[in-house]
Amino acid sequence: EVQLVESGGGVVQPGGSLRLSCAASGFTFSSYTMSWVRQAPGKGLEWVSGINSRGGSTSYADSVKGRFTISRDNAKNTLSLQMNSLKPEDTAVYYCAKCKPLYGPACGEYELWGQGTQVTVSS
Repeated sequence: EVQLVESGGGVVQPGGSLRLSCAASGFTFSSYTMSWVRQAPGKGLEWVSGINSRGGSTSYADSVKGRFTISRDNAKNTLSLQMNSLKPEDTAVYYCAKCKPLYGPACGEYELWGQGTQVTVSS
């Protein structure tokens, strides 16, 4: 089955850290750029970060640059997002997304989504 399954969300205090993971199956993971996209309560989708197929090129939204790190393990078909120095405004559902073919790390076109994982930053 072609799917993406996120994990690692939770509740954390401001300044804390979380690591999100996304397990991919049913397609050739190593051939695709992958992204993290989030949706805060009452707001639209916001692209967070992307990484190219080999992991050699990454891109970040200005709102998370310097605090979040995206990575991938093509041998294990997993995508990760290390989130440090979390802020209340990072509260959102975080989605793992498979980019359409031939897109770079800042891709804005997706063809497969995970179910999402909730991240809540609150004291």
